[in-house]
Amino acid sequence: MPFRMKNNVLEGKRMKRLAIEDNEIMQIAIQQEIGRSEESRYDHRLHGVLLVGKGLDCYEVAELFGQHPTTVQRWVNVFNEKGFSGLYEGERQGRPRSLNEIQWKRLGKDLRKSPRDFGYGQNLWDGKMMSHHLKRQYGVELGIRQCQRIFHAMGFRLRKPRPVIAKADPVAQEDLKKTAPTGKKRKN
Repeated sequence: MPFRMKNNVLEGKRMKRLAIEDNEIMQIAIQQEIGRSEESRYDHRLHGVLLVGKGLDCYEVAELFGQHPTTVQRWVNVFNEKGFSGLYEGERQGRPRSLNEIQWKRLGKDLRKSPRDFGYGQNLWDGKMMSHHLKRQYGVELGIRQCQRIFHAMGFRLRKPRPVIAKADPVAQEDLKKTAPTGKKRKN
């Protein structure tokens, strides 16, 4: 037997209003969790269509679900045309990868070597060096920022070389590291 509710009242009893801790952050986290798997995205669309079927308009459902009203409208239209199967995802659109799987693995091996092994004039990889390497070795042109994203995706981190001052006294450098920084003293 279905429950009947009106103004948070269930069979003559008032329900306590519940709250989610860190509500705004949790809403974002829930949206991300929904987007993580194809099955949960299907369920999300299915619930949206159900709410439209219950009498909510696309704007109300969109606000509840954190979607654009046109997206909800598209869900309903595709459900009307194709039924449940219309709510399943096909291939997700997006730009195809610039490197195929074999090239990706080869690049990972390349990055574990020194750039000098490939005849480059520096010891460490950076976005600019990887961009040049991709163009030379693979015929693929990528921007510096995209190369930095690839480093991150492959689990690498940025390492910057420490400059070595020519003719510097190593003993004096060590003494400097061990002393407190100099500067003006504050008046209390």
